[in-house]
Amino acid sequence: MDLKDAQLAVDNWIKEHGVRYFNELTNMAQLTEEVGEVARIIARRYGEQSEKESDKHKDLGEELADVVFVVLCLANQTNVDLQKAFNDKLATKTKRDHDRHHSNQKLK
Repeated sequence: MDLKDAQLAVDNWIKEHGVRYFNELTNMAQLTEEVGEVARIIARRYGEQSEKESDKHKDLGEELADVVFVVLCLANQTNVDLQKAFNDKLATKTKRDHDRHHSNQKLK
């Protein structure tokens, strides 16, 4: 599924199951909350903090999917074509960063 199809799938889900979109500010707060949950898993599972027993069952993929879902909601609400924006960003980063990363001694 590409991003355009994902945006449509989220829009259809909202219309069928969600009644309506939460407002943009609420979705921004939800996005922050979901990113925090991802950060907690990463910090405890891959970082230096110890993982609490209650966190060991948490699914990183599920939490990342929550982030993507809310991002897609925000894109729909603000009329952003995320597929185009992503393609444009990838082209910009490719042009801007190719030589920079290959010549970065810290990455070798």
